[in-house]
Amino acid sequence: MTATATRILESTLDPERAVLDHTLAAGEPYLLDIKQGQTLRIVDLEGNQAVDVIFYHRHDPAEHYSATETLLRQGGIYLTAGSVLYSDEGNAMLTIVADTCGRHDTLGGACAAESNTVRYALQKKFMHSCRDNYLIALQHADIGLGKRDLVPNVNFFMNVPVTAAGELTFADGVSAPGKYVELRAEMDVWMLVSNCPQLNNPCNAYNPTPARFLLWD
Repeated sequence: MTATATRILESTLDPERAVLDHTLAAGEPYLLDIKQGQTLRIVDLEGNQAVDVIFYHRHDPAEHYSATETLLRQGGIYLTAGSVLYSDEGNAMLTIVADTCGRHDTLGGACAAESNTVRYALQKKFMHSCRDNYLIALQHADIGLGKRDLVPNVNFFMNVPVTAAGELTFADGVSAPGKYVELRAEMDVWMLVSNCPQLNNPCNAYNPTPARFLLWD
């Protein structure tokens, strides 16, 4: 498995024609229904904000995004323009059709009470986390998904370099204000989002900021 080459590709879509334009506050959860053929843009408004996302098949939520299937099929560990996100059943879920950041993490996972404790300090256990965000969003949505359905996620705009020894390192982001990634849905999906509230590593410059979501038919 190799590092995927960075590929920058601008979008031709007009924000004025979007059917949805939503700004998600720093550190907050979000759940969005995306229909097959629609295109979603995620915008890093202030730079280096990690946006943690899991996708589920809209009509069969037991089928979900698979980091393993995605990485094996593309032969690389990062997502960029042209990458296809696959489900655990081997079906294409979304395709990255535009990307001005160029590289997104698939290995770092979502922060949780347990990882905050292990990585940082015992007293960090009760800090707000992406796992908490996921559970809050699912509880309020009441769509039949819960804790057992949380799987490894995509960290859009997050920089997690892999060392020659195979170790993960959390580093300053490679994004910047206004950078975006666009994904075309290849099936009807739920998008579960945590706009990462992490305050303990440099992925977001220790300062969570808002993210913007636009959707086109």
